[in-house]
Amino acid sequence: MSYNFIRYNQDQQHLLPKDLSEWVEEDSLERFVSDTIDFLDSEGRLEPFYPDPQQDGRGRPSYHPVMLLKILVFGYSIGVRSSRKLDRLLERDIAFRYLAANQQPDFRTISDFRKDHREDFKHLFEEILRLCREAGLADLEEVSVDGRRVQGDAAVDANKTREQLQAEIENILEEAEAVDEAEDEGYGPEERGDELPEKLREHEDRLERLQEAKAKLDKQEQQRKEEQARKIREREKEETEMGRKKRGRKPNPPEEVELPDDKKANTTDPESQLLKTRNGWKQGYNSQAMVDCAHQIIVAQDITTDANDVQQLDPMLAECEETNGQRPEKLIGDAGYWSQANAQLADEQTELFIATTKEWKRRKELREMDPPRGRIPNSYGPKERMERKLRTQRGRDIYSKRGQTVEAVFGQHVTRGCDRFLLRGRKGAQAEWSLFSATHNLLKLWRSGQEPDSHSVAETIAG
Repeated sequence: MSYNFIRYNQDQQHLLPKDLSEWVEEDSLERFVSDTIDFLDSEGRLEPFYPDPQQDGRGRPSYHPVMLLKILVFGYSIGVRSSRKLDRLLERDIAFRYLAANQQPDFRTISDFRKDHREDFKHLFEEILRLCREAGLADLEEVSVDGRRVQGDAAVDANKTREQLQAEIENILEEAEAVDEAEDEGYGPEERGDELPEKLREHEDRLERLQEAKAKLDKQEQQRKEEQARKIREREKEETEMGRKKRGRKPNPPEEVELPDDKKANTTDPESQLLKTRNGWKQGYNSQAMVDCAHQIIVAQDITTDANDVQQLDPMLAECEETNGQRPEKLIGDAGYWSQANAQLADEQTELFIATTKEWKRRKELREMDPPRGRIPNSYGPKERMERKLRTQRGRDIYSKRGQTVEAVFGQHVTRGCDRFLLRGRKGAQAEWSLFSATHNLLKLWRSGQEPDSHSVAETIAG
């Protein structure tokens, strides 16, 4: 029986193009990433990623920071974050080989570059956001804000009390002392001996994290003592002004204030926080994003360890103004951002649309109540005024955009793998959140119809 197949022969020799750029499409994402990073570099916008110019350049040449940045940006754009996976793709994938110009930085080089520039990726986010603004994609007329709890590189069961931390610290120190005595006996007190065993190197790293976790709890207790001392001073001042003692129980002295015995800190990532989510508890960070309602562009972003969003409205407004040069005209937020104090943040520049009740309660009220008419009663306080505004047809239309913007952006983050941070510490989480936010905006710019070469990007910005 004969078959009509295309000829298949793995031993067939081919004449391949020498120029790797011939292997990628003109409108491909990898070419867009490459040209955009090259454009930012040509404008001197990537200076934070370059080494200290005072270095004399001696020693083994290092990989170009622009190349390493392209690898990370493209990796985060398609949901590949692991430095080991990026290492393998640099050997097997044409897009990555094109971005690296056939160079092969190993996973440690990629990982170290990301760690060394943890504080610089926020700058990259701002630069890509600037391109979006110049292309007319970032509109501050209406924005929505929300927080997403992202799992850190730490487990919930790694939380320990101060007593447990102290006991483990002592165990590690005792083991290290026993090893020192054994080495002194084997090598002599003046001899160095072999390098530190791998087990003890791991112990040193864990000891540092245990001490950091214990220091976090000590700091929290000290803050409580200082707060108690402040309350006592205020009470004494009031008693002096009244000329008599106040009624009620006298506050305990600051030295008697202690943390509860069940207060814990995480031994894997001491800076992370235990956060409650719809699906249970997570040990991680509260990731904030402010999103433009017109194009789903992230116009401001930040990381916090606060479990609630209520304290994040003012910082996010300030972050938006610092990043964009102005505050939004209208801001939409769910009930997590509502408070009497936050209602006072509204001014002539920014109008607030913040729910005062949970979503299911609000939807029930909207179904059962018609839009209000007439003047606002003088007896209404901030909460009643906000509830009334959200029941108006204008308020309903504006607030309905929240679910189509910031929640949609969080969903897009998840599809690219943002369900857990790989880097530890607040700076590490901030670096990854900035990378996800920057690449989200870059993808929006790429899909907006802008030409993918740096000349067209330059023309868009200039025009």
